[in-house]
Amino acid sequence: MEQTSMFMQDDFASQEGAALQPLAARLRPATLDEFAGQAHLLGEGKVLRRLIEGDTISSMIFWGPPGVGKTTLARIIANRTRSAFVDFSAVNSGVREIRAIMQQAEEARRFGQRTIVFVDEIHRFNKAQQDAFLPFVEKGSIVLIGATTENPSFEVNSALLSRCKVFVLRALETEALTGLLRRALTDARGFGGQRVVIADDLLEAIAVFSNGDARTALSTLEMVVLNGDVQSDGSTLVSEETVAQCTSKRSLLYDKKGDGHYDLISALHKSMRNSDPDAAIYWMARMLEGGEDPLYIARRVTRFASEDIGLADPRALEIAVAAYQACHFIGMPECSVHLTQAVTYMSLAPKSNALYVAYETAKKDAATQLAEPVPLHIRNAPTTLMKQLDYGKGYQYAHDTKEKLTAMECLPESLRGRTYYRPTEEGLEARFRARLAEINEWKAEARRKEGKG
Repeated sequence: MEQTSMFMQDDFASQEGAALQPLAARLRPATLDEFAGQAHLLGEGKVLRRLIEGDTISSMIFWGPPGVGKTTLARIIANRTRSAFVDFSAVNSGVREIRAIMQQAEEARRFGQRTIVFVDEIHRFNKAQQDAFLPFVEKGSIVLIGATTENPSFEVNSALLSRCKVFVLRALETEALTGLLRRALTDARGFGGQRVVIADDLLEAIAVFSNGDARTALSTLEMVVLNGDVQSDGSTLVSEETVAQCTSKRSLLYDKKGDGHYDLISALHKSMRNSDPDAAIYWMARMLEGGEDPLYIARRVTRFASEDIGLADPRALEIAVAAYQACHFIGMPECSVHLTQAVTYMSLAPKSNALYVAYETAKKDAATQLAEPVPLHIRNAPTTLMKQLDYGKGYQYAHDTKEKLTAMECLPESLRGRTYYRPTEEGLEARFRARLAEINEWKAEARRKEGKG
């Protein structure tokens, strides 16, 4: 069985064709030694490096943001392996195509040949497509390598995921990107054949702009060199102004449907919970400047007002709802100040999760005791038949009493005495705690007098 990977076509591209490729494609590493970053996986003695160099890889998934080398690693494996290597496209391959290749791989296995199947953007494969791989991964007909920018816990079938080792690739650090840019200036595949003059601080500025993405860094470098000033001696001078123009619109690392979205809202929520208004405002700004819907942030702040503050400061919910309405009325960018007010208020407010804990505890009882009947005395009795069946019999109307309290039990018999809401001493909740203690003490005394204690 021959290798069918498109990678091999790149390896044998003509010099003319290679010259027409973007800089990022021309400089794609062919060996692990050329690979930038990911020292935690590919440093000397690290597991992934040993697996690749020994051609002993097992099924794995490369997970990381764009431009960190997921596909490049697959190409390096394709060049090193003695196995057949198949490249799959999530866009162009259906279940029928997958099964056809799997059958070929099964035939090759019988003759002692291993097949490695690379699936770029594996998260784009639907459940049926992913399921088609599973039996062949299980019995060893193929070694599966998947690459994804999305969290595989959510995007890859659990059965398939459990049979793959997940390697997390990190966004490249500024130092690694700067080194990559310097290599591009001297490498014959890059600008090694011409003299480019660019200051170190400008290279670093490009690296910072690229947000850990090697492809963006190289594309930006190519742009600034092509727009540089050609000097009388034939060299190309890249000025600060040119770099500024080519990086005028910084691309924030933010995907409203991806992990960045959930990471940032988590950072906002936890900063408010930790009473850190500066961090909370920063994470909120990251989301808004990345294009997040302000109403989404306002909804999350509203949730926070009850989940993490609650009755410690009941005004928090009013502030959150008002901020939501302001966002709805005027939108961005004007509503950013209303969200800042709400986020700052939430950060500085006293904190209590008593309401959240109360509901979560009650939810467990409700889920396991769904058949518990409502006590007859607190059922409504709108018809004569219901009254004859004792619906509402013994109900005590609290407003008829001096204390506006009764000793009537409102929980089902099996849950009598169960406590869900346990107020803290934080903020105004201390007053609710004292009031609840008074209520419970009064009811306990009243029940003792009635002989029900």
